[in-house]
Amino acid sequence: MTEARPVPAYARFFQGFILGKLVYEMPGGPRLMKFATVINFQKALMFPYLLGLMWLYRHHSSAHTTAAWIYVGLHGTYGLVWYLKDKTFPDPGWQQRITIVGAIDSIIGVLGWYWLFGWLLISGHGGTYPINEKPWFAIAITLSTLGMAIMIAADAQKYYTLRVQRGLITDGMFRYVRHPNYTGEMMIYLGFALLVWQWIPFAVLAWVWFGLFTANMMAKEASMSRYPEWAAYKKRTTWVIPFIL
Repeated sequence: MTEARPVPAYARFFQGFILGKLVYEMPGGPRLMKFATVINFQKALMFPYLLGLMWLYRHHSSAHTTAAWIYVGLHGTYGLVWYLKDKTFPDPGWQQRITIVGAIDSIIGVLGWYWLFGWLLISGHGGTYPINEKPWFAIAITLSTLGMAIMIAADAQKYYTLRVQRGLITDGMFRYVRHPNYTGEMMIYLGFALLVWQWIPFAVLAWVWFGLFTANMMAKEASMSRYPEWAAYKKRTTWVIPFIL
C-alpha cells in the first residue's frame, strides 16, 4: 500500500463545492435525512410523476404516442430498479445525512432536471427522430435496459466484494473499465434522451457527465492509486467504454 496521489483540482472543486458546500454542509437546520433518501424519492416518484403528466396532457396527442408510453415504462422502471438496489446493496457514498436546504439544493442542481425529460416528451416538446421510429425505439430501449443491467451488476459486485475483502476490484464488471457503474448510468440516460430527442436533455447530461461524474471518477481514482497494482490495472483498462474511453 502506497500513499494515494492528490485529488485533481477539478474534482476537488466539484466535490467540495457542489456536493460539499451546497448539499452536505449547507446550513439550514438539523441533518434530518440521508442523501440516499432524497435520491430514492426522486427515483421512485418517477412512475407516478410520468403517469400524472400523461393524465395532465391527456387531451394532447403527444401524451398518447408510442414514444411516451415507452418512456414511462423505461424511466419509471429504472426508478424502481434504483430503489430496490439501494435497499438491497446501498452505496455508502449516499448515506451521509443532509439538511432540508441541502436536499432542496440537490433537487434544483441535479436530480430535478431529470424530471424535465418526461415533461418535454409528453407535453409535445420532443424532437423528430432522424430515422424511422421503430429502430430508434429499439436503440433507446437496448441502451437503457443494458445500462440498468451493467449498473446493477457493477454495484452489486462492488458491494459484496468489499464486504468480504477490501482492495482494488479488477475482475468481473471491472475487468475492462474502471467505472462500469457510471457506464451503466450513462447508457440509461442516453436511452432516455434519445426518446426525447431534444437539446435540453443532452445539455443536462453534459453537465452531469462532464461535471459531477468526471469529478467523482477522478476522486475515486486518486484514492485507488494507493494500491500497488493500480498502475498496471489503469494501463490495461479505460474509464467507461472498453478499449475506447
